[in-house]
Amino acid sequence: MASPTSTNPAHAHFESFLQAQLCQDVLSSFQGLCTALDVEPGGGLPQYSKIKDQLNYWSAKSLWAKLDKRAGQAVYQQGRACSSTKCLVVGAGPCGLRAAVELALLGARVVLVEKRTKFSRHNVLHLWPFTIHDLRALGAKKFYGRFCTGTLDHISIRQLQLLLLKVALLLGVQIHWGVTFTGIQPPPKKGCGWRAQLQPSPPALLANYEFDVLISAAGGKFVPEGFTVREMRGKLAIGITANFVNGRSVEETQVPEISGVARIYNQSFFQSLLKATGIDLENIVYYKDDTHYFVMTAKKQCLLRLGVLHQDWPDTDRLLSGANVVPEALQRFARAAADFATHGKLGKLEFAQDAHGRPDVSAFDFTSMMRAESSARVQEKHGARLLLGLVGDCLVEPFWPLGTGVARGFLAAFDAAWMVKRWAEGAGPLEVLAERESLYQLLSQTSPENMHRNVAQYGLDPATRYPNLNLRAVTPNQVRDLYDVMAKEPVQRKSDKTDAGKLATGSAGAQGELLRWCQEQTAGYPGVHVTDLASSWASGLALCALVHRLRPGLLEPSELQGAGALEVTTWALKMAEEELGIIPVLSAQAVVAGSDPLGLIAYLSHFHSAFKGKPQSPGPVSQGSPGTPSAVLFLGKLQRTLQRTRAQVETPSTEKTPSTEEPSFPESSVLLTPPSQHEEAGAGDLCAICGEHLYILERLCADDRLFHRSCFRCHSCEATLWPSGYRQHPGDGHFYCLQHLPQPGHKEVGSDGGPEPQELPTPSEDSMPQVPSVPTIPQEGASPVPSPSQTTRRLIRLSSPERQRLSSLHLTPDSETEPPPKPPRSCSALARQALEGSFVGWGVPAQGPQGLPDSVLAAMEEEEGSPSSSEEEEEEEDVALDSDMEQVLLSLAKNSGTMNKYPTWRRTLLRHAKEEEMKRFCKAQAIQRRLNEIEAALRELEAEGVKLELALRSQSSFPEQQKALWLEQLLQLVQKKNSLVAEEAELMITVKELNLEEKQLQLDQELRSYMNQEETLKTAADRQAEEQILRKLLDVVDQRDALIRFQEERRLSELASGAEA
Repeated sequence: MASPTSTNPAHAHFESFLQAQLCQDVLSSFQGLCTALDVEPGGGLPQYSKIKDQLNYWSAKSLWAKLDKRAGQAVYQQGRACSSTKCLVVGAGPCGLRAAVELALLGARVVLVEKRTKFSRHNVLHLWPFTIHDLRALGAKKFYGRFCTGTLDHISIRQLQLLLLKVALLLGVQIHWGVTFTGIQPPPKKGCGWRAQLQPSPPALLANYEFDVLISAAGGKFVPEGFTVREMRGKLAIGITANFVNGRSVEETQVPEISGVARIYNQSFFQSLLKATGIDLENIVYYKDDTHYFVMTAKKQCLLRLGVLHQDWPDTDRLLSGANVVPEALQRFARAAADFATHGKLGKLEFAQDAHGRPDVSAFDFTSMMRAESSARVQEKHGARLLLGLVGDCLVEPFWPLGTGVARGFLAAFDAAWMVKRWAEGAGPLEVLAERESLYQLLSQTSPENMHRNVAQYGLDPATRYPNLNLRAVTPNQVRDLYDVMAKEPVQRKSDKTDAGKLATGSAGAQGELLRWCQEQTAGYPGVHVTDLASSWASGLALCALVHRLRPGLLEPSELQGAGALEVTTWALKMAEEELGIIPVLSAQAVVAGSDPLGLIAYLSHFHSAFKGKPQSPGPVSQGSPGTPSAVLFLGKLQRTLQRTRAQVETPSTEKTPSTEEPSFPESSVLLTPPSQHEEAGAGDLCAICGEHLYILERLCADDRLFHRSCFRCHSCEATLWPSGYRQHPGDGHFYCLQHLPQPGHKEVGSDGGPEPQELPTPSEDSMPQVPSVPTIPQEGASPVPSPSQTTRRLIRLSSPERQRLSSLHLTPDSETEPPPKPPRSCSALARQALEGSFVGWGVPAQGPQGLPDSVLAAMEEEEGSPSSSEEEEEEEDVALDSDMEQVLLSLAKNSGTMNKYPTWRRTLLRHAKEEEMKRFCKAQAIQRRLNEIEAALRELEAEGVKLELALRSQSSFPEQQKALWLEQLLQLVQKKNSLVAEEAELMITVKELNLEEKQLQLDQELRSYMNQEETLKTAADRQAEEQILRKLLDVVDQRDALIRFQEERRLSELASGAEA
């Protein structure tokens, strides 16, 4: 507030300007300040200099110092870099305002138009480190004292707009409110400039404003004429945002935020949520800012079941239209999810009000996202050139779970301002466009990890932000189409669909090449004579020879001479799947009968595409070699191992349990049982679930049966099932994902698909979720652990170094070292040593010499070494901590001497832990999005493949040349599908890593809770539960070790292949 002795009215206006929390209050207080100082607003940098010179006020000096430091950077040339440039910025969102600030600092005349008249968006944005530093450098703490004071770095959109608006006004940006930009008006004749088409009728000064740069930040729904927009589609994704009133009570302050929980790696949380409330989510995030902000992804079937949606419509716009969404049910849904996720500790949740005075809760679709094909254009008419640039959502619509929107938006704003600087310097239009497009190529790849680490050096120059920058990645010749004399073509929106319809026809000899390759691979085997791609394979010997050539360690084909063709073919299909990762797309009887020649050609083409580059040596082909579907192979083995483990667990103790030391798949010398008579009757090309015909591109093989990919889904949630992530229920025979697998004696929520009551249950104390960062103490009476004589596993005794690594095992192997050795088998009470000093339960990696990770110590030193922020009047909030976490932090800090050396140890440690959780969440959501895109692409491939297959199988007398062309196209579709399936498997391995990491984190916390108990106070049930948790922890370590060995084997194989090349 103003000094009590101050009588200067300008001081009071300045204080009101700093504290204003409404857009109109900001504008009125700034107008009052300018009037008191006799300064005309909107006058560019000279206006800022006049205000600074005349307002010699103690409260403003720290702000002037920050703005002067920014404006003093050499790149701005003291505000003369763009002094003759006139710019129009469309949109007062965060990215538009940030671009306007940079242009003002360059000395350009900047006019900004915004169709709204107030800022009302409460939704909260995640901030990257450089955005925090950037906003602090612009005086964010002066305008908003709570800026980044919690454990998570975020800010509401409204607050971000307010502080950037204040900076823009101070720097002389002219802002017009309630004005809608509808297009550009070319110069009518030589000597005139470009103008804007605006509604409603703007003031004469604005209507006649001629500009040579247009920066559009008007959002994804408006892109200036001439730009092409590309649609990136995934499967249906419904997001729900909710903002609740933050009363800032003591109780509310103590509720910890949730940086992100994803079902993809933390299924237990969502199982609890589903059981207690009937709500089925993919993820949920909770930020505490001006409001309590929740955002989550909900399942469509759940929304229909709980009455949030009236009716199921295939069209997404109609599905989520206002007429189809029940507001009261949506509010109950959001309130119940938020209440459950926070253990009901926020009290009575009252919705904040949106811009229309309604409860601030909404459902939105992020199935598809728009991305501009280019970031800039140049238009010219009558000798007048106009540079157009895109920033914000109209350049790239962000995927909200990744938290990249505002960070990449700011980067695009900097890049656009750099483009304007180059334009003002006189660089040629094509050169300017080529540089801008070179920078645009980097935008989607940026993350806090792959940019320059020193955020303090970030500036307008791209070299200060991007390592390994190449401004000539795009040449001027490649951007000639972006330089228009007359650009009248409308905006095009083209779907990111597979270009299967535009497939190159390739050479007419692809089928012949496949035949020659098969002949080469099977040459020299007795009884094998491949002359075609149909009848030559009926005996099964040719297929066995092909498998043996690629994996010589298996049974010799000569040993199968006396076996039947069906038996031999079944063995070959099985071995190809289990040893080579080649998933069958047809049944053994179809091969023997020759009833599916197209399916056989597609199957053999998978061998060809995977192994055609391998030398014809008698040695085996490496599993991890390029082109080999090693991820598919690994997941298949993992699925079979898990099925065998479950079967052993479910086997009664009276039966003989097989040893776990047996191979991960049946012995190759044991031939499989021939198919049933039903299969022999020709049912191999029918879906095992729906019984409908299976076309080649539709076929998915699982558990030795063929399915439609669209049929092979969880019976409960209809999610796509992936290897190692599903199970068939022995009772009803349906397939389920592991989250929705019915437990014995448990009736699944809404399993009958019928409507549920709209009134959602209020979670009780015993049904609260296990929030990932809170240890769970098992209750008394936990199920006892089987004695060592009953278990099928031999337990482990870890060495001292291995005990230190038990809870901090890294998933990514060091490229310079061998993978960690598998621990020797035995058992002992190793829990306390294994967990002592470990901080992995809160997202912190391996430890440094003082008992704390080096990265955490570095963060502490950086925070302690940073200049005092007392001048900014920081308002540090009390960080909410669970009691167990508080105790661990306290003991950890005491033992390492951290409390004395680093007074901010508590906040720094927790902030670091939350950052690690956020990274894991963002990684999981990026994987989920790519999996959804792959699923959408596979659906499109299937549709195209069905058309081609119907044409090929038809009895019409098409020319042979046309049929050969169709077959070429079908094989290319099969190759595309195999490539997508291989990528999908790679992603699922990463999902498995995240899942195991989360399981280890939770088991670590549970084990800590037992270790913290006095030994004399533990009951027999406590000790048994503790031992059981330890066994589970060791099992997780075993699985993570298997993943590490798989990755290391593949890395070494790739190195060997590179050396050979």
